This record gives sequence, C-alpha cells and structure tokens, in this order.
Amino acid sequence: MRWLMGWWLLCLAVLAQAQSDPFPKIGAAYWLEIDGAPVWRRQADHHLAPASLTKMMTAMLALEHGSTPSALQTLVRISASAARETGTRIGLQKDEQLTVTDLLAATMIASANDACHALADHVAGDQTRFVQRMNQRAVQLGMLHTRFANACGHDAPQHYSSARDLATLAHALMQHPKALEFAGQSELRIGTTNLSRSFLLKSTNALIGRYPGARGLKTGRTPLAGNCLVAVAQRGGIQVLLVLLKGHDRWWDAADVLDLAFQRASLHP
Repeated sequence: MRWLMGWWLLCLAVLAQAQSDPFPKIGAAYWLEIDGAPVWRRQADHHLAPASLTKMMTAMLALEHGSTPSALQTLVRISASAARETGTRIGLQKDEQLTVTDLLAATMIASANDACHALADHVAGDQTRFVQRMNQRAVQLGMLHTRFANACGHDAPQHYSSARDLATLAHALMQHPKALEFAGQSELRIGTTNLSRSFLLKSTNALIGRYPGARGLKTGRTPLAGNCLVAVAQRGGIQVLLVLLKGHDRWWDAADVLDLAFQRASLHP
C-alpha cells in the first residue's frame, strides 16, 4: 500500500509540473503574461546570458537621459571604441556623427553593437561608467537576478539576467513611446548628419510584420545565450508579453505561445 501511495504522489507531482510548465521544450527559461499578469513561467529566476536583450536597458537609459525632441536630435560623435565594436553592427566609423534618435533606431531595430556603444558613450562618457548606471537602474527596478558587464550584451562571466527581470525591464522600457515606435518597425533608413553615408536598418525580429499585433520588443543571440526574445503583441486591447531565454525554434514557438495566450484571454476576459 505504501508503494502505491508513493506512486500516486509521484503522478500528482508530474501532473502539477505539466500544468505549471506547459511549454517545457521552448527554451531554458520563459515568462509569459497577459495584461501584466503572469500566467506561465519556467525557471523565471535562473541566471542566464541575456545577449542583446541587454540593449533594452541601454536604450532606456538613453531615453531617460533625454527624450525631448531637442535631446533626441543631439549629435553624437562616434568614438574609436564604438567603431571597433564586434558582433552585429552597421559599420559606423570613428568621428562620424549621428543623432541620438538614429542611434536608438539602430540599437532597437538592427541590434547594432556599434550604435549601442555610442549611446553608452553619450550617456555616461564611457562604457565603464555606463555599466555602473545600468546596474544601479537594475537595482532601482527590483531586478534581483541581474548583473550587467557591458552595454550591448556580449557574453561575459558577470553578465546575466532572468526571465522575470527582463519582463520588468521590458515594462519600464515600454513607458517610452519612442522605444515602441522603433521596436515595431521592420526597416528604416538613417544617415550621418552630413548625409555622406546612410544605413538601411532591418529588424532582427521576425515577428514584426508577420505576426498579427506584434509590437516588438527585442531579440538577442550569442553562443552562450542561444536564441533570446522579448515579444510583445497586442490585439483588441489585450497585451501579451513573452520573455524567452535560450530558446529553440524561437519564432514558431513564440507565435504558438502568443496564440495560446490570446486564446486564454478570450476565454477568461
């Protein structure tokens, strides 16, 4: 009889896990919410590499530094260190000048590391001081499972976040309409201030323009982080937010999860 009771308890535990984690194969961790209320999550506080989801903090700090029309038109001179950035970039050159608006667009749409680095220089003078601000802001937001080591999301031993924390950051960033404006664009052309060079930015988010209601928000990918995504979609006044870390087939998985969330919202208004 004792073994039968143990078997029954094990079955209940497996069933409870399946109910609380309905998408076990989509990634290492995820966080899903409908209209700000969490509905499903998996390993939401695990420390994982966030890749370019990091840029949400960089963009937010740049907007908090100045989001008035005049501040957004401030010219930023590209430093040598920004021009040397590795990974995804648009090919900015030392001493070129772009507006804060255009650098934000390159950061949010094309996930350009050189533009992201230039924003960090603009806000704090250099990346070291900017990273200090990133971590201070993370503490203020209550991001207890996050530590930043760089502005752009390069893999580093002390650079990590969690699905729950990145959802918190996404909400803070979405308070800035300019961020959502850029995140929802599939492409945009920007240029240096003397128009000697222009750049066509193409969104790294495959949901934009393809998934009904997709509004953004940020993608990321590095060898350590794998495929990462913060997806925001809105239909009929219902907003769904998905944070996916170390995902597998992130675009199809995200579309399936978002569909299920909207179906749930329609059944439980």
